[in-house]
Amino acid sequence: MKMLMLFLPFTLAASAFGAGPDPDLPHAFDAGWAGQKTCTVVHEDEAMRVARCVFPPGVGHEKHFHNPHFGYVLEGSTLRIVDSRGERTVTTEAGGSWSTDTVTVHEAVNIGDTTTSYLIVEPIRD
Repeated sequence: MKMLMLFLPFTLAASAFGAGPDPDLPHAFDAGWAGQKTCTVVHEDEAMRVARCVFPPGVGHEKHFHNPHFGYVLEGSTLRIVDSRGERTVTTEAGGSWSTDTVTVHEAVNIGDTTTSYLIVEPIRD
C-alpha cells in the first residue's frame, strides 16, 4: 500500500481534539460544496466514526476542519488544496493513505478528470 501524506502538510494545531480551531468552521463530515453534502457517515460507534467522501471533477470541500484521523484513498484524482501555507496541487492514487494526530484545516477542489473518493476514520475522543 502506498503511503500518501496528503493532509499532513496542511495541518493547523488546535488545543482540543473535539473542537475546531474556529467555532464557525464546519467539521469535515458536515462540510460540503455549493450546498451539497460530499461526505456520508457509513459507521459510527463508541470508538470511531467513518465517513466516505466523494468528489466528482469540479467538486470540492469548503473550508473545514478534521479531528485527528486516518484516511484511505478509494479512487484517486488531482486536488487543489488551500490551507494556511497557501495553495498546492496534490495527486492521489487508489490504495494511498495518510494519518494525522492534530486538527487539520483546509479546503479542496477536485481539478482532475476523474472522481476521487476516500474513507476517513476518526476516533471518538473524550
